[in-house]
This record gives sequence, structure tokens and C-alpha cells, in this order.
Amino acid sequence: MAYPRGSRAPLEFGGPLGAAALMVLLPATMFHLLLVARSGPARLLGPPPYLPGPDVLWSPRVLLLWLSWLGLQAALYLLPARKVAEGLELKDKSRLRYPINGFQALVLTALLVGLAVSAGLPLGALPEMLVPLAFAATLTAFVFSFLLYLKALGIPPSALAPGGTSGNPIYDFFLGRELNPRICSFDFKYFCELRPGLIGWVLINLALLMQEAELRGSPSLAMWLVNGFQLLYVGDALWHEEAVLTTMDITHDGFGFMLAFGDLAWVPFTYSLQAQFLLHHPQPLGLPMASAICLINGLETIPTATGRQLLVSGWWGMVRHPNYLGDLIMALAWSLPCGVSHLLPYFYFLYFTALLVHREARDEQQCLQKYGLAWQEYCRRVPYRILPYVY
Repeated sequence: MAYPRGSRAPLEFGGPLGAAALMVLLPATMFHLLLVARSGPARLLGPPPYLPGPDVLWSPRVLLLWLSWLGLQAALYLLPARKVAEGLELKDKSRLRYPINGFQALVLTALLVGLAVSAGLPLGALPEMLVPLAFAATLTAFVFSFLLYLKALGIPPSALAPGGTSGNPIYDFFLGRELNPRICSFDFKYFCELRPGLIGWVLINLALLMQEAELRGSPSLAMWLVNGFQLLYVGDALWHEEAVLTTMDITHDGFGFMLAFGDLAWVPFTYSLQAQFLLHHPQPLGLPMASAICLINGLETIPTATGRQLLVSGWWGMVRHPNYLGDLIMALAWSLPCGVSHLLPYFYFLYFTALLVHREARDEQQCLQKYGLAWQEYCRRVPYRILPYVY
């Protein structure tokens, strides 16, 4: 565990060295997945079929397309909202206000895309641009994070995130210095959290489905399932957009490269991996197996006060984070339509397992600091963290 100079508070992610490594490894992993998904062997742990050169990565036309997408989502963000919600109380006792219009943005985006496709927009050509689009998104994340870092140099200490004040520029650039960077009422972190990446993810999925229909006459049942499951997830997240205001991303983490890259690049280009795989490696899927997968994805749930989904049957008394277990079951259901012949489409499940274990450890530390002995007693009564009798 790394510690900042002059403080006993630990640095996360391995400190500056870990942050620097992640800023290389995360984009490299994303491009590796994009390349191997379309290769013949589709080996998760094998080398990519080729290393893309500058002519493949860089395209001014694609960059313009990406910036236009961000501009469209920003314009939809600024439209009148069905509701304006207040966030949690900040250090200075104030509360920020947030427009709750993410689902509205999803519906309007769908209408605009539908009109564009009916007018002749070749949406099925989008999968061929995924690599340069991912490069444009990564470049945007680096530039945006640098500008956010510069902006945070002139803000009061009360506006800084708890973890972004180490004094090490690499670490603070990665984690983010400012908690809620804004220009007027436009909140950059809140905007990026659920808008361009999540809606872009389902748009990429749709483009992959349409290209499969062009290649094979109709989309496969597996492709329909993946599109349906993930559209349902995104639609639910945007319908319950207010729930994000209580998450660690909004209340604790600064807005730096970690969230900027994750929201703008990692989510749309990595979370669409199952659909990418199915386009290039079609998998047979019968109705009995499809029905079983639907049952796994649709386990009975109840909403919490923050909009999260919890598995019913007293799971809170068995594990401390049953919502994480529900997320993992859902992630598995997204991968199962891709069959079991390749490990690649299960990357999301493996990655999400590691992510949630790490996030659960961060949650535990914060809850211990917040609740003290009461949290220790809860941990004694509920010893398992995510998976009953295992972890």
C-alpha cells in the first residue's frame, strides 16, 4: 500500500506507479480486445492479429464523428429535464443540482438514429470504424483529463476530491483532483457517467446487429439476446439516473483519467465485446438454452432506495454486497449466448469480478470509517462479502 508524503492516508491503485501503469494497460487492453474479437482464433490471451499503424488509428473524419456524438449528447443534456435532483451535501454544506433526463436522451437518440437510418445512414458500417473511434475516445480522455487537472489548480480546497490531493501529479491526474468539475450548471462528471458511453454502447451493439443482418440475412438469436439484455441494462440505468448521485463515483472520486477514460472509451468499446464477438464468430443457440439464459438474466429483484437491484430471499443477511452478486450473475448471462468455445466473450465477466472485488474493498474501508464499531458488528454477523460461503 502506497502512502502520500506527510500523511497516513493510503493511496489507491498502487500509488503513482500503479496509476501510470494503468494509464498504459487499460487502453492497451481495450485495443487488444477490439483486434482479437475480429480475428479468426479470437484468443483472449494470445497476441493480436496485427498492430495497427497510425493510418488505422488516426482519422480526422472519425474524430469529427466522435466529437459530434459528444456534442449531440451534451445538447440533449441541456434540454429541459423531467426532474432536477439534489446531490448529497458537500463539504461546504451546499448541494448541487442535477438534471434527470438521461432516459429522455436515450429515447431522443433512438429517434434521431432511426430517422438517420431511414434517410440512408449506413449504420452497419460503424463496426469497421471501432478501432479509430476508440483511438479518438482515448485521445479525448487524455486531453480532457489534462484540462480538468489544470482547472483544478485554481479551485478552493473544499472542492477537491478526498483522494485527488496527494501532491503527485501523475496520481492526481489519474484519480482526479476536483470532485465536481462544472462550467455553470454543466457537470462534466455527471454528464460522462451515464450519457456518451452507455448510449454509445447500445448504439454500437445495434450497428453490429445490423451488420450481421447484412452479412447473414438476419441477426442470430444470440445477437438478439445480447442486444436485448444490454439495452435493458442501459435503459434501466438511465431511467433510475438519480441513483448515480449516491455512488462512489459521484460522492467520493475526483474526475480524472480513471473516470474519463472509463466512461468515454472503456464502456462503449469494451462492454460491446460480446456483440463484436458474435458478428465475427456466430454461435448456434437453441430456444431451450436461450430461455434458460433469460431466466438467469431475469432473476427476481427488488429496488432499493437508491435504485439498485437486489436479489430477493434475504440476501442482505447472507452477504454484505448482494447487489454485486446480482451484477455478476447478470454479466454471466450476457456472455452465455456466445457459447463456451472461446474465453474472449467472458472477459467482461472476469473483469467485472475483479472490479467489484476491488470496489467492495473500497466500500468496506469507507463504511468502517463512517460507521466504526457498528460496521464491525455487521461484518461479524454477516461474514461473507459477495458470494455466500465462498467470499
